[in-house]
Amino acid sequence: MSSIVWRIEHFEVVDSTNTWLAERALEGAPEGLVAVADFQSAGRGRLDRRWESPPRASLLCSILLRPDVAPDQLQLVVACVALAARAALVRLCGVRPALKWPNDLIVGDAKIAGLLAEIVSVDERLAVVVGIGVNLTHEGPADVVSTSVRAESGVTITPPALLDIVLEELEARRALIDSVEGQATLREEYRRALVTLGQLVRVERTSDVIVGFAESVDHFGQLIVKVNGEEFTISAGDVVHVRAHEGETS
Repeated sequence: MSSIVWRIEHFEVVDSTNTWLAERALEGAPEGLVAVADFQSAGRGRLDRRWESPPRASLLCSILLRPDVAPDQLQLVVACVALAARAALVRLCGVRPALKWPNDLIVGDAKIAGLLAEIVSVDERLAVVVGIGVNLTHEGPADVVSTSVRAESGVTITPPALLDIVLEELEARRALIDSVEGQATLREEYRRALVTLGQLVRVERTSDVIVGFAESVDHFGQLIVKVNGEEFTISAGDVVHVRAHEGETS
C-alpha cells in the first residue's frame, strides 16, 4: 500500500476521541485521520469503564484505519497499534512494555497504556477506530495498578512527541496487515511481546469466570486458555494475571 497520509485533529477538550472519530468514519473519513485531545470529558476504557487523566498528562488519541480484513481479525489490527506504541516508547525513553492480552501495555504488573478498538461499518466497508491512552506523567486511576513513562524512566515526554513516533512505527507495520505473509510477521512480533502467554490467568467474561493457563493465541489473536485439560478460546474478556496459589483457591 502507499504511504498513509496522517491528518491530525487536535482538541483541547472532547468527550471521547473514539466517539468523535467513529462519527467521522461513518461519514466516510479516509484512513489516517487521527483525533488527539488534551483532555477527555467522557473517556472510555473496556466495558464502558470511565477513563480520566489530567490535561496533557497522557497521550489520548484515536486512529482511523481501513484494513481489508474480516471483523474476526480485529485483534490483529489492535496488536499493530499496540506494537507501534511499544516501539515508540523504546525509541523515546528506553521503556519496553510487555503486552497483556487483549489490549494493555504493562511494565511489571503495572499498566502504562491501554487500547480500545471499535468497528464501524458503512456499505460493507470496514473501518476500525483504535483509541490509545498512554500514561506520560499521570499514573492512571486509583483503582488500577498503573505507572507512567516518567515514573519508569525519569523522562518527561509530551503527547505530540510520542504521537509522532507512534504514527511512524504504525505506518511501518500497517502494510503487514494487507498480506498473508505480513500478517504472519505481525503475529510473531505480537506473540513475542505478549507476556500473558504461559501465565496462570483469571478470565472474567460476561457469563462466567475461568482460571487456567494461557497457552497461545490463535490465527485471529484469540487467547487459548487450558483449564483441567480442556481448552477454551477467549475472544473477549478481562484477563488478570494471578499467582499459582490464587488459582488453586479460585
